[in-house]
Amino acid sequence: MRDFLKYVFASLTGTLIFFGLIVGVGLLLLASLASLSGGRSSDPTVQDKTILVFDLSATISDIAPSDDGREVDVQRLLRGSGGRVLPLSTALDCLDKATNDKRVVGLYLHGNLATEGYGSGFAALREVREALLRFKASKKPIYAYNQVYSERDYYLMSVADKIFLNPFGAIEMNGLASEMMFLGDAFKKYGVGIQVTRVGKYKSAVEPLILDKMSPESREQTQKLLDDVWGEFVGSVAAARQLTPDDIQRLANEKAVLVGEDAVASKLVDQTAYFDQVLADLRKLSGVTNANEPFRQVNLATYARVSRRSLGMERTSRNIIAVVYAEGDIVDGPGSDGQIGGDRLAKELRKLRQDDQIKAFVLRVNSPGGSALASEVIRRELAEIRAAGKPVVISMGTVAASGGYWISTASDKIFAAPNTITGSIGVFGILPNIQKLAGDYGVKWDTAKTNRYADLGTITRPKTDDELKLIQANVDRIYDEFLSRVAEARKLPKETVQEIAQGRVWSGAEAKRLGLVDELGGMEAAIQAASELAKLGADWKIAEYPKRRNFAEQLAKIFADEEPDRLVQGPLQRELERLWTETAALAALNDPLGVYARLPFTLRFD
Repeated sequence: MRDFLKYVFASLTGTLIFFGLIVGVGLLLLASLASLSGGRSSDPTVQDKTILVFDLSATISDIAPSDDGREVDVQRLLRGSGGRVLPLSTALDCLDKATNDKRVVGLYLHGNLATEGYGSGFAALREVREALLRFKASKKPIYAYNQVYSERDYYLMSVADKIFLNPFGAIEMNGLASEMMFLGDAFKKYGVGIQVTRVGKYKSAVEPLILDKMSPESREQTQKLLDDVWGEFVGSVAAARQLTPDDIQRLANEKAVLVGEDAVASKLVDQTAYFDQVLADLRKLSGVTNANEPFRQVNLATYARVSRRSLGMERTSRNIIAVVYAEGDIVDGPGSDGQIGGDRLAKELRKLRQDDQIKAFVLRVNSPGGSALASEVIRRELAEIRAAGKPVVISMGTVAASGGYWISTASDKIFAAPNTITGSIGVFGILPNIQKLAGDYGVKWDTAKTNRYADLGTITRPKTDDELKLIQANVDRIYDEFLSRVAEARKLPKETVQEIAQGRVWSGAEAKRLGLVDELGGMEAAIQAASELAKLGADWKIAEYPKRRNFAEQLAKIFADEEPDRLVQGPLQRELERLWTETAALAALNDPLGVYARLPFTLRFD
């Protein structure tokens, strides 16, 4: 009877879940069809004296936007969890349109930035910040309000004309840190052997798998990178608030967290206020006199549907500058969502190269690297584009290092932000084995083979000295190829490249000084350079690739794939996600030759 009830209950539960899913999908389909039928026929109504509301509660990512500027993430909608992803180009486009839109009289910033993958990195935020400064230069005020500001939030909101803080709120101003997870002792404890081959004394990507703390070289490069990124933050914030860099440093060293009136006294905020008091100021700005009425407003998602044509800003041309996004780990084969599949991106580039309307390319790179072979496959396609007479300009995002830098070498010009993470010119190989782990449970293997190295790829035993020499020779060969690619592309002596390589990461500012990038600037500067190299004058328009899936394509993928529900957001989830990130990085190591050009797995700034 107990089993019978258990099966009946399970059947009912499954039926309810099934019908719930069908109803949910039906509603989403109806909503999507309604928005598609109604949203594209005309621009949304924007009243005079409207305030653009920019909710920062999202991950600002380099991914390409949907065709109409709206993001329809079906997986997140069905799960009822997960944060929003705001494409960087959508945010920049909205801010630039609002700058020239006479109906928009101001901007209201609120919300706390989320981070996911490589999104909301300081380089991407810097581009948003520059767009905010352009908006401010049009003499339209920016108001900012939060209950709690993280440093990432404040980096953007510091440009505001008036910064409000909840009287019981706080501002984090304690500097940046990079905490790395080390699994070396854990692998030893559970009997997993790790052998590595690498070139470059700073190539620390393998260290979390074999050590219990940073090597001196890893600590040196991480500290320098932190100092560079923090220095750009301090300089930008200090200038915006009419403070000195020393003022910000003193607050970080002595206060760390500033609350209420202390934040006002330190000139980080202009006024403590509750939300209703902020609303009163926004009503006044938008000309609303009735305290019971909302201020005139339009949110970013709606404003994204305002066409540039209606504002006299649309470019009409048959000449296209293709902006191609490369975000995530570089993997062999097609790759999956959140990865740069070498074959997939190469195929996309090949197809675009054959399009006569496309006159120039901007490749937006936001990647820590990965498979050396896949990186070379992509680099080759970029070289073919240049050989076809079409210029290629690289725009580096938050991170464009190792394999991300490898693919960047096939370009006419490289742009990076001062706080971009780049360089890391080095390679490594990871050779795990489970001999001891299996042996502890009585599992053993025996092998018959035709040749000496026939079982070179096995994980059932450690590699012999001769095998390690063979693998190291291949790593050395690929590293030498990497050096040659960089030396040729950057017109530097190979010996010079050898000195600044060694797997070391650099900030964008340092990379420019060393000759690894050409200019400091974001996407806008890169696109302008591409138009100049292609001699297009003002006769060009932008098209972004790869195109994002439409609603039906996303829905089809969901039914083909299974994804576990996300845990409720909190400290435990953050730590679990960090562990998941480490294991996911390991899973992405699929180079057929086992050789990788990738950043350290755990390089993260908090």
